[in-house]
Amino acid sequence: MHQVLGDLLPLAIAVTISPIPIIAEILLLFTKKPKANAGAYAAGFVLGVGGVLWILVALAGTQDLSSGTDGSTGVSWGKVALGVLLLVAAARQFRGRPAPGETAAMPKWMDGISSFQPAKSAVVGLVVGAVNPKNIAMALAAAVAVAGASLSSGDQTIVLIVYTLIAVLGVLAPLIVVLVMGERSQAILDDWKTWLAQNNAAVMSVLFVVFGVVLISKGISGL
Repeated sequence: MHQVLGDLLPLAIAVTISPIPIIAEILLLFTKKPKANAGAYAAGFVLGVGGVLWILVALAGTQDLSSGTDGSTGVSWGKVALGVLLLVAAARQFRGRPAPGETAAMPKWMDGISSFQPAKSAVVGLVVGAVNPKNIAMALAAAVAVAGASLSSGDQTIVLIVYTLIAVLGVLAPLIVVLVMGERSQAILDDWKTWLAQNNAAVMSVLFVVFGVVLISKGISGL
């Protein structure tokens, strides 16, 4: 189990430091119902990230992914392909970064975030957590690692819970700061939001390069 946790830890970290989901949580903390909206969004995000992972693990568990099998070879090639896609995504992110002095553009779905209610916040959190391509890619790599490790049901549950908790820490962090610091948190969150927005492309580029290389190397070593 410890080996699997070691394999999953960097994948979960790649999910948790994604700037856009964190910015959305910060913006919700400045709405008319800050804690309700942010809490609902965070709950939806947790459900989205965790739900996709559990589904992919269940699907991967139906295949024989043990070492030396055709399934294992296919997985190795899949890791190589996924790694290459991440490198391509890194290049696109880097080219799309804002020029010096230019304000970074945010996704259009954030335009009306100031009017969100808790129910809508929860749905948005669920969608952002579940259908983000990077989250799916990391969950897929995690599911393959879990399915190929022959863990007991109890150990598998622990591993999936740990992955999910780490993967959602970034989104939970702003809400925790508000609950602990109260009104003093506003300046901190403003600084976080500004930095994350301006550096989103750079952060994502670095993440995609690092994990693209990791997946390619793991895929090649398995061939």
